[in-house]
This record gives sequence, structure tokens and C-alpha cells, in this order.
Amino acid sequence: MAISFELKAQVRQDKGKGASRRLRRAEQVPAILYGAGQDATPLLLSHHKVLVALQNEGFYTHILTLDIEGKQEKVILKSLQRHAYKPRILHMDFLRIRADEKLKMHVPLHFIDADKSPGVKEGGIVSHVMSDVEVSCLPADLPEFISVDLSQMALDQLLHLSELKLPNGVEIVALTHGHDLTVASIHEPRAEVEPVAVAAVPAEGAAATAESAAASVPATEQKAGDAKKEAKAPEAKKEPKK
Repeated sequence: MAISFELKAQVRQDKGKGASRRLRRAEQVPAILYGAGQDATPLLLSHHKVLVALQNEGFYTHILTLDIEGKQEKVILKSLQRHAYKPRILHMDFLRIRADEKLKMHVPLHFIDADKSPGVKEGGIVSHVMSDVEVSCLPADLPEFISVDLSQMALDQLLHLSELKLPNGVEIVALTHGHDLTVASIHEPRAEVEPVAVAAVPAEGAAATAESAAASVPATEQKAGDAKKEAKAPEAKKEPKK
């Protein structure tokens, strides 16, 4: 069953940074709708409704319906601006679509059957080099995701974009430019070598130096002691002249 997404929107009258800040304080999200040869339309949406919709992965890749004061528009989410650390949506861009015009979208990759691959059975681990891919297709052919079958991958094998199975009418943008990028790989895990404590053995020269230094210490102390004794020795009494 196909999933559909619909959001209610209103035409935004106030413009500018100050107006956008006021809208955000009122739990509204400023947005813009453009494309299909029509003028751009500033909009506002419910922040709560937007947050709920964004929890579904399909919202980012599906054809959406914007109900703008009773008029419905078929759109895609083109860009999204989030707050740096708060769960807040700051701005959204929507693009109008036409049924006869191809669009470009980033579609998530779903990796399947990794546990069945010979490489994993031999102890290898899977590295996901890419998590999504940009595709070009008509709106009616836009997939929700692309499955990446790892069941036949061997150890030290790479899987490229050209090996992905695509739905009819869908092409990968990178391949049209001659870039057959790596999607995933299976490799042996790196063994962690624990450091072994080795007792330091001084070299012959170092041992000789150490012995001479140790021998020189008591000699120095002896000289210092002799000097103290000489300093403390009582002066000899002078005999009286006869």
C-alpha cells in the first residue's frame, strides 16, 4: 500500500527575518514553494505537523501534497533547515513537479541479506560507503528506496553503482557522468595487537656509564666529607717563645 503525505499550508503575508522569527515563536514553520514555471509562493506550516511527518523516512523521497488554503499542489521536499542543536525546523523549500518532467532526488539505500554473503560467513564485515544515491526519473517512477543485495558478495569484494538493480525508468545521476562509485565492501576485521611489556636491557656502553657514575658519587661525597673535616679540625696550639 502506497504511503501518502499531505500537509496543510497557508500563504505567508509577512516576509523578512523578523517575521520569520515571530512565526517560529508561534510554532509555525516558514517555507517557500517554487518551480514548474510559476512564481514562488511563501508559505507557513504547523511546526508540530511537520515534525511528525519528518519521522517517516518516506517523507523525504515521496511526492507530497500541499493543501494551500483548499488548493492542492504536488511537490517534493527540496531542502530543510534545522536548528543547530534544538529539535526545531527553521525553514523548508518545496518544489512543484510536473508529471512529464524528470526530477532529481536523493533516495536512501536499504542493504539486505548481508548475513547470507560468503564474505560475511568467512568472518568479514560489511562497510556501507554510501547511504543514499541521487536518481533521475519521472515523478510517477520515483522509488521510496533502492535495495542493495549483498548476498553474493565475497571477501574483499567491492559493490559499485552500476551493479544496483533499479526500477524501470530510474537512472543514477552519478553514472550518467561516468562516476561508478563504490556503494559497499566486505573486508576482514582488523586485529588489535596488544602491546607486550619488555624489560629494558641497558647496552654495554650504557651499563659502563652507569657504573662509572655510581662510582663517582661516593668519591664526590668523600671529598665533600674531607673538606668538612678539615674545616672543623681545631687549630694547633702555638708553643710560647722561650
